[in-house]
Amino acid sequence: MAKSKEISVEQRLRALYDLQLIDSRIDEIRNVRGELPLEVSDLEDEVTGLKTRLAKLEDNLASTDSQISDKKNLIEEAKTLIKKYSEQQKNVRNNREFNSITKEVEYQELEIELAEKHIREFKAQIDQKKEVVDKTKAHAKERETHLKHKKSELDAILSETEKEEEALIKKSEDYKKKIEERLVKAYHRIRTNVKNGLAVVPIERGAAGGSYFTIPPQVQMEIAARKKIITDEHSGRILVDEVLADEQKAKMEKMFKKL
Repeated sequence: MAKSKEISVEQRLRALYDLQLIDSRIDEIRNVRGELPLEVSDLEDEVTGLKTRLAKLEDNLASTDSQISDKKNLIEEAKTLIKKYSEQQKNVRNNREFNSITKEVEYQELEIELAEKHIREFKAQIDQKKEVVDKTKAHAKERETHLKHKKSELDAILSETEKEEEALIKKSEDYKKKIEERLVKAYHRIRTNVKNGLAVVPIERGAAGGSYFTIPPQVQMEIAARKKIITDEHSGRILVDEVLADEQKAKMEKMFKKL
């Protein structure tokens, strides 16, 4: 089997810096989206919850209406019975029968009073519940409008960046294949531990990019020689010289414009 061609340190540094530029571009795209996807998801959950609450409130109103109807039917039945008992009283044969029928009439009258009291209570409950329903509907409408606006905002950002992000993710994976696994792992470890996900940085004005600590001239010369991979002793970032960085930035900018 043919031996795979050994790539130079300079080629590794260029590939690593290219990977950093691609991943930084992905980070920029995701930062533009920011918290919008999470915000949209939370709003969707909130609107669903409000709709569920509204459905329960409306079911409750229907149930209370049904209870009022039942009480009205009970009143009509009681009135029918009172009318029937009143007719029977005209034909009683003794006081015992009269008193017995009178008690039945009184009982039905109490049933009517109690039913009317319950109807008043149910109507008061309905008024309160309708107020809650109206407020909930208004809140749900406001949240739905806000959700629609946020979705539109997110869709606009996605339509502009989704295709580019997908292409960049693929490019990132392709570039990782050009670098040995140990370096990719080191790159990801550094990227996780440093600010802004910058694992590979150029020397800028004698210091590592994003750092105020000066790199000794001898180390700067070694970095510029591109004979070995050197990391910043303060931040742990992989260092590249400014010339290499400018060359790779120009190359990547052309690639980004084509995506």
